[in-house]
Amino acid sequence: MVTYDIDAMDRKIKEIKKAAEELEMIGGEIEAVKRNLTRLKATIKMLELNISDAKLVYFS
Repeated sequence: MVTYDIDAMDRKIKEIKKAAEELEMIGGEIEAVKRNLTRLKATIKMLELNISDAKLVYFS
């Protein structure tokens, strides 16, 4: 059986989210940065939802 470190994945996703927020603060007025951050934040949100689902499956 394959095991996954869900908590480590959760921590890494939070780091990515924090980095995206920092990028938004320092370069968010550049149009290309704004557009890419919008997509990145949507992807991060999906990762957060996937990991919360995985926590329910693996830890309940």
